[in-house]
Amino acid sequence: MAHSTSHALSSAFMTQFLRNAGGTAIVDGGLATELERHGADLNDPLWSAKCLLTSPHLIHRVHMDYLEAGADIIITASYQATIQGFESKGYTTDESESLLRKSVEIACTARVNYYDRCNTSTPDESPDGRIFKKRQILIAASVGSYGAYLADGSEYSGIYGDSMTLEALKEFHRKRVKVLAESGADLIAFETIPNKLEAKAYAELLEEENISLPAWFAFNSKDGIHVVSGDSYSECVSIAESCRNTVAVGINCTPPRFIHGLISSIKKVTTKPIVIYPNSGESYDADLKEWVQNTGVSDDDFVSYVNKWCETGASIFGGCCRTTPNTIRGIYRTLSKR
Repeated sequence: MAHSTSHALSSAFMTQFLRNAGGTAIVDGGLATELERHGADLNDPLWSAKCLLTSPHLIHRVHMDYLEAGADIIITASYQATIQGFESKGYTTDESESLLRKSVEIACTARVNYYDRCNTSTPDESPDGRIFKKRQILIAASVGSYGAYLADGSEYSGIYGDSMTLEALKEFHRKRVKVLAESGADLIAFETIPNKLEAKAYAELLEEENISLPAWFAFNSKDGIHVVSGDSYSECVSIAESCRNTVAVGINCTPPRFIHGLISSIKKVTTKPIVIYPNSGESYDADLKEWVQNTGVSDDDFVSYVNKWCETGASIFGGCCRTTPNTIRGIYRTLSKR
């Protein structure tokens, strides 16, 4: 009985949240590029997780920027934060776990500080376009894929080699997922999932560890039909759909032009809310570890896509790599008009 009750609870969780938000909700945008803009140096295999160590105030600042741009869901700076990654830098297991918890604490503090500002600010929007509207805000604890830990771009290929079995993937993620599930976040965001095996590992892990926190599964695609490894997108969504924690399924870190078709294929498999946070469409050079300039879409184009995605059936929107608070503010204005 416990299973079916928690399943009903998790399904109701996002439906209720969306109802309170007016039918649609907004996720924040890119983290790493914003941290760099504020002066962080991310040239490190730990990438944005490095800021948990060196400059947590910058992470807090970026979270605040997104809340003031209208985001309803803040994703923690734990995408690249793994216990194995921290340990390889000489941190103990305890220190590594506390860094994971710290990513959630920073986001929760930003939410409290934002609510304080909302209480003292009138009207809802300041002359410089900052939004101070009291609303329910969720903290999503980010879990990046095994490929993100490797820091070799393999989350964009999904090819992990034959030695990475289902059991090995579960062991890789187990402790981290447990720590984040108990950290005070409202949900877990499994992001940039590049293959079916990792989706299965997450779903089985939640079940085995009896974790009751809601979760969303966001996959990435480079052709609009498959996830990046070549596995069928629909089959991946089916795995997420069958997991009792799942409150939304969707797409992140994927060029905007593929999203429309992917939403249609998700709808054939699930009736759960669909979350969409694409990248700007720029291409990433894994060898140079940098973005190829001028290959993406403008904020205006990105925002005009949102209306189409909304009409196709998605209800949670944000941005991934190379999107900014301006992108999110544009989405906020567009959705406010609906």
